[in-house]
Amino acid sequence: TLSHGSRALDLEKQIEMTEATCNGCNQKMYLSKLRSHAATCSKYQNYIMEGVKAVTKEPLQNTRSVPNRFTFPCPYCSEKNLDQEGLVEHCKSYHSNDAKRVVCPICASMPWGDPHYRSANFMEHLQRRHQFSYDTFVDYDADEDDMMAQVLLRSLRDQ
Repeated sequence: TLSHGSRALDLEKQIEMTEATCNGCNQKMYLSKLRSHAATCSKYQNYIMEGVKAVTKEPLQNTRSVPNRFTFPCPYCSEKNLDQEGLVEHCKSYHSNDAKRVVCPICASMPWGDPHYRSANFMEHLQRRHQFSYDTFVDYDADEDDMMAQVLLRSLRDQ
């Protein structure tokens, strides 16, 4: 172990004697020189920028296909960006007497949800089905049949 302020001489010696290759220009040099070389090597800078571009492009494409399960629009009015609890409270406050059949935006965002199903009694549905957040209890990547099998196994164990 090193005491505070002391140098790791064996590590410094290893850095001085270990050869590495620049990923930009393929020039061989000691590790101790690689950092200063990388700062001035235009081919290395291009190599880094290509890597940054590849990494930043890919996640943007993947995120578009992932549904937003954190904020929801009100199915009755133009109110947007309500979290689950906010949607329940908003609908209780402003739409408790609205009998219009609407699609539940929370259910529609779920892998098993039907984005076309209009609930006959949306307010009752909200109060029965959405009193807790799905995030706490649901693995969105799990197959519905697998989840059902797990639930059945757990219920048998609890008896």
